[in-house]
Amino acid sequence: MSNLRTCDLTDPLGIEITRPPLSWQLAGGLVQTAYHVQAGTAEGAADLWDTGEVESAGQRVTYGGAEPASRAVVHWRVRVRDSGGAWSAWSPGARFETGLLDADDWTASWITHPGWHDPGNPRAGEGLPLPLLAGEFTAAGPVARARLHVAGLGVYVASVNGRPVTDAVLEPAYTDFTRRVAYATHDVTALLREGANAVGIALGPGIAHVYPHQDRYMKFYGSKGAPKAIAQLEVAYADGSSRTFGTGPDWLATEGPTTRSHWFGGEDHDARLSVAGWDTPGADRSGWRPVTVPDEPAVSLRARTCPPIRVTETLPAVEKLVAKDGTAVFDVGTVVAGWAELRLDLPAGRYLRLLPGDQLDDFGRVIQSKPTTGAPIFNTYVTTDGPQTWHPSFRYDGFRYVEVQGLPEHVGPEAVTALVLRADNTPTGVFETSDPLVNDIHKIIDRAVRGNMYSVLTDCPHREKLGWLEQTHLLFDVVAYNYDVAAYYRELLVTMAEAQTEDGLVPDIAPEYVVFDGPFRDDPNWGGALVRVPWQLYRWYGDTSAMDRHYDAMRRYVDYLTGRAEDGILGHGLGDWLAPDPATPVPLVSTWGYWQAARTMARVAGVLGRDDDAAQYGALTERISAAFTGAFSGEFGKATQASEVLALDMGVVPGDLVPRVLDQVSEAVRGGGITVGEVVLPALFRVLSRAGRHDALWEFAVSTGNPSYGYQVRHGATALTEAWDGPTRGLSQNHYMLGAIDSWFYRGLGGIGQAPGSNGFRRLLIEPAAPGDLEAVRAGTATPYGRVAVSWERRDGGFALDVEVPPGSSAEVRLPDLGLPRHTSPDGAVALGGRAYEVPAGRWTFGATR
Repeated sequence: MSNLRTCDLTDPLGIEITRPPLSWQLAGGLVQTAYHVQAGTAEGAADLWDTGEVESAGQRVTYGGAEPASRAVVHWRVRVRDSGGAWSAWSPGARFETGLLDADDWTASWITHPGWHDPGNPRAGEGLPLPLLAGEFTAAGPVARARLHVAGLGVYVASVNGRPVTDAVLEPAYTDFTRRVAYATHDVTALLREGANAVGIALGPGIAHVYPHQDRYMKFYGSKGAPKAIAQLEVAYADGSSRTFGTGPDWLATEGPTTRSHWFGGEDHDARLSVAGWDTPGADRSGWRPVTVPDEPAVSLRARTCPPIRVTETLPAVEKLVAKDGTAVFDVGTVVAGWAELRLDLPAGRYLRLLPGDQLDDFGRVIQSKPTTGAPIFNTYVTTDGPQTWHPSFRYDGFRYVEVQGLPEHVGPEAVTALVLRADNTPTGVFETSDPLVNDIHKIIDRAVRGNMYSVLTDCPHREKLGWLEQTHLLFDVVAYNYDVAAYYRELLVTMAEAQTEDGLVPDIAPEYVVFDGPFRDDPNWGGALVRVPWQLYRWYGDTSAMDRHYDAMRRYVDYLTGRAEDGILGHGLGDWLAPDPATPVPLVSTWGYWQAARTMARVAGVLGRDDDAAQYGALTERISAAFTGAFSGEFGKATQASEVLALDMGVVPGDLVPRVLDQVSEAVRGGGITVGEVVLPALFRVLSRAGRHDALWEFAVSTGNPSYGYQVRHGATALTEAWDGPTRGLSQNHYMLGAIDSWFYRGLGGIGQAPGSNGFRRLLIEPAAPGDLEAVRAGTATPYGRVAVSWERRDGGFALDVEVPPGSSAEVRLPDLGLPRHTSPDGAVALGGRAYEVPAGRWTFGATR
């Protein structure tokens, strides 16, 4: 066995789930018929739980042993029985460790700099440098184990004895800071030493405290609380004793070298003000002030249970450009989100202004404007003397270019490097074809996903940085084919549920840091993410926990929509956002979103055994379908493209008209005539793919006119843009909302999907399409059972297909219809008739020839 995981994480530290899911994968061609899990307080022990031998092929089980207390370490292992009746050896050990499960476990206090403490003042701390907080303690003996539990309101950077406690950045994650702050637990055993030690915390306001100001861009302003921090260090000594050290009135505060940080507008840093060794024991803090211990905020501290944001790529500038007026502009080669890092060797006192941007104007300067990045956005840096390295620590930017004003002419391209940030979800997807344009389309979509995969899925990394919810579910497959997001999406759901109002409304953004008006707050294709995502997690990962946890919230949302509907029709919403054809009625798109939510609710209730609810929401789904048909059918085939697509998706087009409507949509798509917006676009790909109209989709995929993905590539896009003509029109140059074709790349061209009725990829359907002149495809992704991979090519007038099916899964393989009469299949494949075969786990090669 391999890849033993707890809560879809490897050996997680500080979790708060006391009945976590445990999962494993099989090795080789092993076929599991039974499992045996043991858990204990030491590796190899079973003093907490022993399942005994359980007859099951399942590779996911909920921990059912003695409920762990705070700070508990649980070791677990698994063995399985194969189809021949033989038991495997025990797997290597896995473990999980709980955090502080009870509010009373926290003995530390929230602290802040006195100058930043002004209750109720949204401008608290404005004009003051960002604070540094430090506390010292003495370790009375050799340290056997040490855990630092730490959280901040705003953004914090924590260190022990001058060394960072983690490579995670921009902590903590987005939450509703008035209700919940995510804390992290770190193993700092190796950072401590016997004797004097110090803990340091640098604080910034983040998105929790967006204060109003005049000179820079801000999407909104408002405060959920001025910057403050809480940290609790728990030390176990080698002699068995223990001690806890925490933030409190004995800590000291001073002003640091970061003189201002604004989540949207920029960050200012004066390296001459750096406080050497401020977070090390014995540092001179004679000029520091005692911290303020504010009243305890009415928030709960909850453990972060998904991967944090980290630096995932380092991209040195590929070129130093010089604008017509002599200004230095550095090009990192692709649109990214993260930090522009400076590496310089200059004398002290030089003032530099850094402007990030995605595009250049005709004079070679960075473009910043309201519809693209917001403006003005800039970071400033004042040099110290000698070699120096700096990047912002408390915010991030979206950029390809960095204009650096004030830089001496002799400084070369090595001065700027992009540190690319994102939530560190493991990449799982591989997709490439024989067509370079299609490969580039996949790359720009993936780059845009990365640029918006932060502690929530944002819409863009510059002007908004908000968690607009429609992409979260409409493009779930695009994200999940490419990244392992099982734990990440569960955390996104918590923020959605927190944002739900008392009457059941789910806002269009979560967390709801700013309240928008009308449809920008209340649209079923945005708020519907709360209902759709738990179902998508179940379908993709076979995990029912999100459906269980959020069931009541999901039901309240569907009931809220029902309360707003009139005779089954919802009349409010944003419609098909950014559709080239504005004629599609808003109620048509909103009612489809309502139908999606009701149908999903019926399915969820059925899986969870809530039969009465399943019947209730099933009947509601039928009523909505009937209302939709009555209100919007007209003459099918003559309506807007969006209405045709949604009617096909709902299955309400009369059977005799389906071919004609499909023909009409296919011909429009084939000719580059897509007129739908971001809401309907995924349904368009789904409907045509399901109907086998891959040739039409292929012709659109390789087109370069406007609108098309190829247009963006040919006009220089390095990440997917907000609008079809984004590179030439403006708007955001880092938006993944139009990226639905990437799902068709994997499922249509790569053929990687699930058989009807399968969940968690237990039973695969491998059905690649080979449209047009496409010569070859290689695709792969991770499933709960292991990696599935497909590669095919046209070879010597024939067709060859290689398939890898992970242990624990099986697959139905269907060869494309290429007019090749002779089919070849490997030993062990069972012919199902026509071009279809059934195979168990393993590697398989199929072919077709004349």
